[in-house]
Amino acid sequence: MANNAGEVPAARLLFLPGLMCDARIFAEQLRRFPGSVAVNGYGLSRTITDMARRALDTVSGPLSLVGHSMGARVAAEAFRLAPERVERIAFFSTGIHPVRPGEADARHHLCELGRTQGVDALVDQWLPPMVAPDRVDDAALITPLRTMCREVGVEVFAAQVDALLSRPLVEPVLPQIRCPALVAVGSEDRWSPPAQHEAIAAALPDARLHVIDHAGHMLPAEAPELLNATIADWLTWPTHAQGVS
Repeated sequence: MANNAGEVPAARLLFLPGLMCDARIFAEQLRRFPGSVAVNGYGLSRTITDMARRALDTVSGPLSLVGHSMGARVAAEAFRLAPERVERIAFFSTGIHPVRPGEADARHHLCELGRTQGVDALVDQWLPPMVAPDRVDDAALITPLRTMCREVGVEVFAAQVDALLSRPLVEPVLPQIRCPALVAVGSEDRWSPPAQHEAIAAALPDARLHVIDHAGHMLPAEAPELLNATIADWLTWPTHAQGVS
């Protein structure tokens, strides 16, 4: 919808969190970019498609989508559902591969751990590999991440695991995304390493890859200033008339 001056409204910057995260993972991004919005979790949604619909319903109008980890898969699905709304898109700390051998067992083990031994046991096992190895004992980083994950809880984690294990294919969608695409990853990401992001960037028609040193999988919290500068630059890239060819 045009404004009173007949101008097309600017795209809203919308952040999409990943597994066991909510809007708090983007705390520094929300401070840096006034007017931006983060989806504060997906409730008990059990499919990536339902998560994408929830994201699209969060705000109206054109969007600049930023997805972190599972949230990047949500962003790709949101593009598939409503390409006309997506002015630009960013994929952080993620992958495009289908479910791998052994993945379901590993994820179900974590769900069972949380249900039998409590959320603290789940977080204690799941969270440390999600940050750069030299940040595992950094209380200023780990304490708020741990609090967020504990408060998200076991049942939401289990619902998100169901969504990930039934996830739609991302690879066929990427060549259709002709809007400016930012791909970023921490150099120390052990869960979704830089090589995965090279493949993502190569599959996108208009993408740039940024590898941020000394950061792990929790990139928005581990390297907020460098990531924010990368986002700010991405927001200046020229856009095409449509997000899809």
